[in-house]
Amino acid sequence: MKKIFVSGSLAFDRIMNFPGYFKDNILPEKIHNLNVSFNIEELRENYGGTAGNIAYNLSLLDFQPTVIAAAGKDFEKYQKYLKEKKINLDGVKIINNDFTAAAYIITDKSDNQITGFHMGAMKYDTDYQIESGDILLISPGNIHDMLRYQDQVQALKIPYIFDPGQTLPFFQPEELRALVNGAKVLITNDYELDLVIKKTGFSEKQILELVEILVTTKGEKGSQIKTKKETIHVPIVKPKEVLDPTGAGDAYRAGFIYGLLYNKSLEICGRLGALSAVYAVEQYGTQNHKYSFKEFNKRFNDNFNYEI
Repeated sequence: MKKIFVSGSLAFDRIMNFPGYFKDNILPEKIHNLNVSFNIEELRENYGGTAGNIAYNLSLLDFQPTVIAAAGKDFEKYQKYLKEKKINLDGVKIINNDFTAAAYIITDKSDNQITGFHMGAMKYDTDYQIESGDILLISPGNIHDMLRYQDQVQALKIPYIFDPGQTLPFFQPEELRALVNGAKVLITNDYELDLVIKKTGFSEKQILELVEILVTTKGEKGSQIKTKKETIHVPIVKPKEVLDPTGAGDAYRAGFIYGLLYNKSLEICGRLGALSAVYAVEQYGTQNHKYSFKEFNKRFNDNFNYEI
C-alpha cells in the first residue's frame, strides 16, 4: 500500500444562493459606503478544504491517504465522514477552543460570488512528525506547516508535490523560492504560475531547472505538463454536464498522483487527472461525486482507449 501524506486545510463550505443579481442591489456611486443585505433562497453545507478534497478523491482511487491539517471543535461529523472513506486522520490536530475553517459563499443568478473565509483552526500549526512515506502533497493551508513539512520530507528524501494555490500572496519571496526548489512537481493553474514567477523572480526555464515536472491546469483548455525535455498538452474529458467547477483542481491532483505513484507516463498522469476532475464538475460541492475504481477505469478506457 502506497503511503501518501496530504498537508493542507479542512473546511466547511457553506454555500448560499441569492435569487437575484448583486448588480441590482449595489449602487456604484455608493460603493465607498456599502451597506447591503441579501435574502438567501438556499443554504447548503459541504465538506471541503484542500487536504479534505484531495484525500477524498484519492480514496475513490483506492488509496488511504494521511491528512495533515488542523480542525476545530465542530469537526466531529466531518471526521466521521472521512473515517468512513478510510482516510487516515492521524495527522489531524483538533483545536478545542476554535471552529474548523469555513467559507461562506453567496452566489447570485450570474454565478458572481461574494465569499467570507474564517480561518479558525487553520491558524494553528499541526506539529505532526512524518517518519516515512512515498510522497507528500503540500497543498494550501497553514503557512508554517507548508514550510515545516517540506523540511521534514527533504531530510527523509521523500519526494513532494508543491501546490501553493491561494496561499501564494502570503509567502515571502525567499520562502516561496525554497518550496519550489526541491519539489518533484510544482502544480498550479496558469494565473498562479504567473504569480510564482513574479514573486520568486524565477523564469519558467529556471523553475524547470529546479523541479522535475511543472504542471499547469488551464480550466476548459485542459492542462500542460512540462519537463526539461518535453511539453505535453492534455485535453479535458468532456463532462456529461457542468454543475460546479469548484474542486476540479483538487480532483485533478489526486488523479495525477495516482499515475505518478504507479510510474505511468506523464501523458497518462495528466489524463488520469483530467478524468478525476470531470467527476467533480458534474456534481455540486467538492466531495459529492463518487465512483468505483472499476467505473473509473472503464470511463478512462472509453475516453483514451487505454486501461489503467
